Amino acid sequence: MNNVRALKTAAQDNADSQGPWWRVGMVWLVVGGPAVVVVASLVTAVVAYRGADEVLVETPSARHAPVSPTANTPAITARNHAATAAGR
Repeated sequence: MNNVRALKTAAQDNADSQGPWWRVGMVWLVVGGPAVVVVASLVTAVVAYRGADEVLVETPSARHAPVSPTANTPAITARNHAATAAGR
């Protein structure tokens, strides 16, 4: 029984020596880390919303549009694109 009392007294002395909770550095790591992440995600969402590009609705030009689309049209277009030299 004396050991239990001694442990409780030691824990109380330790808690009293640290002071209030906001002066403990570990509390700021536990609370501050997730808070910084939430604020950063909100800032990122605002930047993404304000800087969003306009949606262009245009008909494709004759150069880029296939004449008769088939099931292999995307593969043929990719092959032709990969086979051509880079334009400079």
